[in-house]
Amino acid sequence: MKLFKCILIVIVLLSTQAMAQTAGAPLAPKDSAVDMSLAELEAAAQHLKDAGIATKRMLEGGIFSVNVRHIEGAETALQHGRISEVWVIREGSGIVATGGELVDKEAGSGSGEFRGSAIRGGHERLIQAGDVVFVPPGVPHGIKQTDSLVYLNIRFELRDED
Repeated sequence: MKLFKCILIVIVLLSTQAMAQTAGAPLAPKDSAVDMSLAELEAAAQHLKDAGIATKRMLEGGIFSVNVRHIEGAETALQHGRISEVWVIREGSGIVATGGELVDKEAGSGSGEFRGSAIRGGHERLIQAGDVVFVPPGVPHGIKQTDSLVYLNIRFELRDED
């Protein structure tokens, strides 16, 4: 029973930290544009580095979001069911893997979401500052290795066909 309580506490703490990384972002207006200055983006990236967290949501739009991400080492391989991502690499470099199949595939946080320990049979390549990566729904993806990588992560949820 103690082990179960410990596991439950760890899960709650980890999920709280993940939610804190994306909570509190300004909502996207529906009647005006939003500007994000280079200084704001750089400050967000520095905050991530200093705090040792991976994501800061800069704008929340319901079916889309704009995030600044900082990755060191590697990240969990993911596969989204309804989400497309556009990565604009701002700083650093790393090895990204896309395609193939997830190793040790297990259900993620939502419908059609999966995570794995790695990607088997995918396409690995170097990405660096100035590159743009597009990941459509259903394609496994993840940063396999980096010393430090900062990028904008712009996520869009698929809309239903008209």
